[in-house]
Amino acid sequence: MRKRTFWIPAVVVTLLAVGLIAQASAGNGPGSTVLKFKTMVGTVAPYTGANAIRGIVGAGSPWSIDTANGKLEENGDLSIKVTGLIITGTGANPVPEFRAVVSCQSIADGAAVVVNRVTAPFPATTSGDASFKGNVDLPKPCIAPIVFVTNGTGNPPGGWFSVTGA
Repeated sequence: MRKRTFWIPAVVVTLLAVGLIAQASAGNGPGSTVLKFKTMVGTVAPYTGANAIRGIVGAGSPWSIDTANGKLEENGDLSIKVTGLIITGTGANPVPEFRAVVSCQSIADGAAVVVNRVTAPFPATTSGDASFKGNVDLPKPCIAPIVFVTNGTGNPPGGWFSVTGA
């Protein structure tokens, strides 16, 4: 009887461990979600025109955003939707096209590096509504990704209007 009491807990613990390992493994395959967000913040002081985040400076004026949501998959598929992304002082968006930037901490030649991947431009309304669905070439590894909405055509493009956060 004493041997049986040790055996049952051992089997239960083993089954729980196998279940947790299987669950964790299922979440790390191709197409797994790396980042899912339902908030972004607009550019505010002290980030307006200065104090870059991962090499990307804030826009020259304060921006605000009503809503945002998006998802980044392990394979680089990115979807983002913003509404009401406007210059706070004017109540409007003067930029006809936005770009998204996915910024990752990564590793190159054994050193920590920042890698910024820029999307193609996508249309934005004067009321600050825009959406993007496409793919970015993520570095391997892509650690602690951040998503920005920006302008411009360089790499990184102009200043950021909004960034993931709360």
